[in-house]
Amino acid sequence: MKLRSDIGAVEIIDHAVGALAEVMPADVWCGVLLDPSTMLDTGGEHTHGFPPEYMGRLFQIEHVEQDDVDNVRALAQRAARVSVLSESTHHDLGTSKYYREILEPLGLADELRVMLRDGDRVWGLLVLCRGAGSRPFDAGDVALAEALSRPASDALRRSLLLSGLDRGDLPDAPGLIMLDADLRIRSLSDTARHWVGRLQESGSVDDGECPYAVQALATRARTATPGTPVRSRAPIGSGRWLTLHAWTVDQGGEPATAISIAPAEARDLTAIVLDVYGLSTRERQITQHVLRGSSTNEIARRLHLSPYTVQDHLKSVFDKAGVRSRRELTANLFFRHYFPQLADPPLSTDGRLINGVDH
Repeated sequence: MKLRSDIGAVEIIDHAVGALAEVMPADVWCGVLLDPSTMLDTGGEHTHGFPPEYMGRLFQIEHVEQDDVDNVRALAQRAARVSVLSESTHHDLGTSKYYREILEPLGLADELRVMLRDGDRVWGLLVLCRGAGSRPFDAGDVALAEALSRPASDALRRSLLLSGLDRGDLPDAPGLIMLDADLRIRSLSDTARHWVGRLQESGSVDDGECPYAVQALATRARTATPGTPVRSRAPIGSGRWLTLHAWTVDQGGEPATAISIAPAEARDLTAIVLDVYGLSTRERQITQHVLRGSSTNEIARRLHLSPYTVQDHLKSVFDKAGVRSRRELTANLFFRHYFPQLADPPLSTDGRLINGVDH
């Protein structure tokens, strides 16, 4: 199956999991976008996924307790891209609390997970579940999912490098979301409402409930030291990303969670973009020096390499980024990922002047 990379990440997730569900029918299926740095949910396709009332406990098992056999972090450490829960539990599903507390109450008998990753970076997860009346997942299903995982991973990674300028009136200010003890939205600033609407997530919530990308982060924040923020990053298309911070607060004796949501800052954006290009650690170091204007000899001296080795690494960077020179590499990064954030007018949606500019 050929997946286009010139569409949004959530559309790729939707196409990939939909294609699998079509050829290997499932009773419940969904696709999740993951922040490769934190492994937290950052959106996805949930139209045919789990009921919203199960998501709170699911996030606790997945992102807080992190000790179930097919936890996403455990899967990221395995060589195989595909796992079947019954196989992972050696056909003793009762040993999995994820099965006992999520799948079994929903009448589901097994689950197949597909990791969408490029090297060590995990960009997404496809989930398909079958009920007791459906046939079990078999080796053919695993092979089919494995075959799809590679083109889906590549398309997903490449979709995060979409070019194109968005000259719309986008705010630079962070928005604020307040959640109550049940992780329902208590208040939502206008700026936060704008950014929440840009999250690449569909079919996941009803009005008044927070998106799963926000809910997953808030669930994780509740296990942190009070007042200590936890962070995730979410793609919103056209090469743009949001940074979300969540922390717990006490409001009149009632527990609550605050979430800040805003465009990724330059230092975050650079790291994200270099991850998306699939650069090695050494290639990242060299690219960062190139972006700072260092010459080949300067890079070689600072990294204790020969100039020839630096040139070899640069050739690999150019190939991965689809450019032919340092100038193209710098221009590519700037015009795809930074220039769109300099759009006029100079006011954010909360009325603040951007960079002190006044017309």
